[in-house]
Amino acid sequence: MTIQRLLAVFLLGAAFATSPAFADHDAVHFFSNIHVAQNAYVHDAVCFFCNIDAEGEVKGDVVVFFGNIHIASKADHDVVSFFGMVTADDNASVGQDMVSMFGAVRLGENVSVGKDLVSMFGMLRAPETVTVGGDRVSMPGWFFFGPMILIGMVVIVIVRELRSRRRRQYRMNYPFPPQP
Repeated sequence: MTIQRLLAVFLLGAAFATSPAFADHDAVHFFSNIHVAQNAYVHDAVCFFCNIDAEGEVKGDVVVFFGNIHIASKADHDVVSFFGMVTADDNASVGQDMVSMFGAVRLGENVSVGKDLVSMFGMLRAPETVTVGGDRVSMPGWFFFGPMILIGMVVIVIVRELRSRRRRQYRMNYPFPPQP
C-alpha cells in the first residue's frame, strides 16, 4: 500500500470519527451586526467586520474584529475587541476580562470589570467609579505609533538620499546640455 493511499484512509477515518460541534445560543457573524434585545440573551457573540450591541445579557464571551462593542447591561465572561471601540453604559458589568487592542474604551459610571482591564495602543476613558477586580493596564496609541512614524521618516529620508545620489551619478556621466 502506497503512502498516498494510507494517508487517504487515515483522513477518511478521521473525517467519519469526528463528532459535530454544537453551538447553542451562540452568535457568529461576518459583515452583519449582532443585536441582543433587552430581555434576551446569547451565549457567545463573535463578530468579524461588524458591531455587537448587547442590550440584554451575554452569558459567554464577546469578541469583535474590526467593529465596535456596546454593553448595556451584563457580559458574564470576557469582552475582547481588535481595532474597534468598546462602550459600556452606566452600571454595566463584565464578569472577567475586558481587552481592547488598537481601539478606544469608554466606560460609564459604576461599571464593574471582574478581572483585568487592558487597553493596548488605544484610548481609555474610565471614571473613578469604575471597579476593576484585577489589573488596569493602559498603553496609549502614541506609544506604538510614535516610533513607527519615526522609523517611517528615517526610511523616507534614506530612500530620498539614495535616489538623489543616483541622479547625481547619472548626470555626471552624461553632460548636460549635450555638446555640439
